[in-house]
Order: sequence, then C-alpha cells, then structure tokens
Amino acid sequence: MRIRRAIATTLLGLLLVAAVGGVWLWRTISAAAVTPGAATQVGELQIAQGASLRSVLRQLEERQLIGNAQHFEWYLRCCRPGKGLAASGIKAGRYRIAPGQQPLAILRQLVEGRVMLESITIVEGWTFAQMRAALARRVGLQTVVRGLSDAQIMRELGAPELPAEGRFAPDTYSFAPGNTSDLQIMRLAYEAQQRILQEAWNSRAPDLPFANAAEALALASIVEKETGLASERARVAGVYINRLRIGMRLQYDPSVIYGIRNYDGNIRRSDLRRDGPYNTYTRAGLPPTPIALPGRDAIIATLNPEKTDALFFVAIGDGSGGHYFAATNAEHNRNVQRYLERLRAAPPASDALADAPPAADAPAAGGSPP
Repeated sequence: MRIRRAIATTLLGLLLVAAVGGVWLWRTISAAAVTPGAATQVGELQIAQGASLRSVLRQLEERQLIGNAQHFEWYLRCCRPGKGLAASGIKAGRYRIAPGQQPLAILRQLVEGRVMLESITIVEGWTFAQMRAALARRVGLQTVVRGLSDAQIMRELGAPELPAEGRFAPDTYSFAPGNTSDLQIMRLAYEAQQRILQEAWNSRAPDLPFANAAEALALASIVEKETGLASERARVAGVYINRLRIGMRLQYDPSVIYGIRNYDGNIRRSDLRRDGPYNTYTRAGLPPTPIALPGRDAIIATLNPEKTDALFFVAIGDGSGGHYFAATNAEHNRNVQRYLERLRAAPPASDALADAPPAADAPAAGGSPP
C-alpha cells in the first residue's frame, strides 16, 4: 500500500513538474514571438534567394533585432499563427528593420517582401542610349536587356512597330534591389510615356500641323532639348509650329547631331550640308523619330503651343538660359548681334547659338546656314 502511494506521489510530482515545465516553455517561446530584440538603431538585412528560415532568424539574432532565434523558430514550428507565416516563405531582398519591432511583425515584413526601395532617375533630354547606359550602371538592377538591340527591347515591351527613342518617360523610378530588372524599369517608363502622350494628344490645341501623336512626340523632343525654362517651352513650341505651318525648315543643330554617327563634339558646316533623315537644314518637316526623351511638360507645351508670330530665337547669353524671340529676319539679326556683343563683353562658361532656328539668310545659331 505504501509502495503504491509512493509511486502515485512520484507520478503526481512528475506530472506537476512537466506541467510547470510546459507552461514555462510555452511562455518562453510565446515571448520570443512578441518580445523585441535589444537593438536601438535601424538594422539592414540582406536576404539571399533561397535562404532558409533558420539562417534568416540567426541573422536577426546577430543584429539583436530579435532576442532568441531558436525559441522563435520553435514558436513558428509549433504554433498556428507562426506556422502560417513560416509556410509562406521569405522573400529575397534588402530590408530595413526598425528597432522595437516584434519578431512576428519582422517576419511578416520579410514574408510580404516589403524590401528597401532604391531609385533611379531618367533625365529629361537624355537619349535612349543614355538611358540604357544609366540602367546598366545602376547597382541592384538585374540585367536583362544587355545584348538586345533597341528593336528587340521594343518587341519585349510589346511595341515592335515603334522606335525606342522618345518613348520612355523621364522620371524617378523606385525599385527593389535584387528583385527588379532593367526591363521592368523600361516597361514602367514606356507605359508612363504612352499615358502622358495620349492624355496630351486628347487635350491638344486645334489645328496643329501633326498627322499623329508620334509627330508631336518628335517635336516635343526638340522642345525639350531647346530650353530648360518652363516659361519658354510653349513659346519655343510655338516658333517651331509656325515654321512647320509655312514649310520653313527647322534648322536645328541637335537634330543634325543626332543623325551623325560617331559625333566628336564639333558640328561643322559640312555636317549641316550633308543630307540625311535628321538633317533639318536640308529637309523640311520633322525628323523621322524623336531625338531624345521629352518630359511631360515639353509634350504638353508642344501640343498646346503659345500663339506667337515669332519665327526665330537666339540665346540671351546672360546665363539665364533664356532667349530673344523675333518675328522677322531683320529683328533676329539684331538679336544675334546683341548676343555676340554680350559674348564678347563677358564670355560665358557654356552658352551657344547652336540651338536657335536661324533665318535662311541670317547667321545661324551655330554659324551661317549652308
């Protein structure tokens, strides 16, 4: 009888110890799921593709973003809320984690892929080649288009009939480093430019000399390259619209430059005389494609130009980036002389006549016309 009582007492004691131990263990692993780590500063975490849950938890513990990786893992393996998160899989990428976050909240961030975002800026007036080069240099972007021609890229974007030049919206684009490709950024920029162009085309001024939106985009690229002053864009567009309406050649040096293979930085009289599809000195009308990436404001200004009688403009030369506008050849010649006098008095670090449409018998912006 005494033996049985002793056995029962022992078993009861063991059960009590197990119960107490179980409660302690449950509280310990439950606390591991909700107790923040000791970190006091924002931590950054790089998770490789295919990283295991255990290795990620160890990284978090090493950075003191969670308290106990093993206890937290036990919680994830045995408890319903944790099992669901663990089974979802952690997304690769770079994460910024604030101190004081609960481990469950951190894991939810990793499972949902809320990675640190970086950005790349596509600048107004860049050519598509410059855009491609910038994307190729950007650390964190996966390279997909290297080795593809411009035409092949446009096929990848579902627009094989369109030239690449001008078809991408200058803007700042955010991306998840390691999880975003250069082609994805291109797609965002292409789709944005399509929307901008269509919206501007739908709200354009009446009676513009464009057969379609593509022609407007070509002129918008010229306006973009011509002036960086918001106050002048619509007026510059108005000058070019006037020239197109009367069949006057645009005589725009950067368009000629765009068509020169292996341009060395100098435009010569022979370049202006050599005929080609982008030579707006030898050919009337617009170049066959844009010559750069126009921004939203240049597109809107081109499709809503200022009403002006001006046919010419030339740089003021005071460093402001502004221009003198003129309706007649004689007035334009006087403005050119004003510019030259200012240039002789105080030569600017960088200014040029090269971007102003010249008169047929007046000094051109970059020299005399052929």
